[in-house]
Amino acid sequence: MSFLKTLHLRERLARLFSQAMKNWAWILLVLAAILIRLVATQPGWVENYYSSVFYPFFSKVQRTLLGWLPVSVGDWFYGVLLLIIFLKTGWLTRDLVKKKVNRPYLASGLQQLIFFFLFVYVFFNLGWGLNYNRQGIAKQLALKPDSVSVDQIDTLAQFLLKRANEYRALEPAGIRNPLKRKKNLFQEAHQSYDEAALHYSFLQLATPSIKPSLYSYLGNYLGFQGYYNPFTGEGQVNTTIPVFLQPFVTTHEMAHQVGYAKESEANFVGYLVCKNSPNVFFRYSAYLDMYLYAQGMLYQLDSNRAIQLRTSITPLVKKDIQELKRFYQRYQNPIEDWIMVGYDYFLQANQQPQGKRSYGQVTGWLLAWVKKEGWEAL
Repeated sequence: MSFLKTLHLRERLARLFSQAMKNWAWILLVLAAILIRLVATQPGWVENYYSSVFYPFFSKVQRTLLGWLPVSVGDWFYGVLLLIIFLKTGWLTRDLVKKKVNRPYLASGLQQLIFFFLFVYVFFNLGWGLNYNRQGIAKQLALKPDSVSVDQIDTLAQFLLKRANEYRALEPAGIRNPLKRKKNLFQEAHQSYDEAALHYSFLQLATPSIKPSLYSYLGNYLGFQGYYNPFTGEGQVNTTIPVFLQPFVTTHEMAHQVGYAKESEANFVGYLVCKNSPNVFFRYSAYLDMYLYAQGMLYQLDSNRAIQLRTSITPLVKKDIQELKRFYQRYQNPIEDWIMVGYDYFLQANQQPQGKRSYGQVTGWLLAWVKKEGWEAL
């Protein structure tokens, strides 16, 4: 009898302990979420303590643990997560059909769902997301982007096109072939960061973790060229996009690894890295991409000027742009539009009110750079 009482007592204590742990988990997550919201209102504190101290250490640990693996752990993570969501949805549908759903069932499910999203919110922000609230490039390079005029955008687009034309003409024969091997592409990108760090120490990136995405072909239909996974610290590159885009896309995703969350800043950092690269193809990739952003903005402001500027594109650059157009047309589909709407809301919720158009705001950083350093520095 005493044995049964002892066993019952142990089971009761175990249940109490389990419930206490659950309560503490809720308390810690709620407190962490509140703290994150408070810290996010202090860009100076985020810059000096999170982005400059905590995040570099945390992200280096992530990259050290997972960067050596040849496959993208982040892609597998998202794949398994989607599978779990699919199965959970299926089980819920089955229970609804069999009328097994009652109030306790719904309450438990809702509690689990809230806990999951709360955990994701806290981990996302502690692991990377607070970088959306940093001072970033504006402080590090003392840049002040202003509103821009049509004339400024026109001049910028002309300059960028001139550079793209020049670097495309300087490409040695066969320089693109080795970079079709992703190992070479990523090594060259890392070397470009090392070179850029000689000029801008804040661009140092030890132990990079950049990998081809397992979902590259799917990404063509969903409209992504690459992405950064804050849960694993890996940068994923869509390696099926035209090869002349891949150097810039790679350095853009690595900019996210360095801690630049906002897309316009990651674009500007990617440009700086490619611009300082000893590889002429990396420079061409950046200037072509920057020209396309500037030309797109110019077309919105003055379509006649944008059309006139296209007459200055050399045949070699025009060939690449035509290849890019054919690539986009090949994968155009209605699902991409819905995905982009969701992504637009995500960007707006993370300190980028322009949504997906924030990518094009890199033109503001380029003009601020010209204002500070002069056209010869661009």
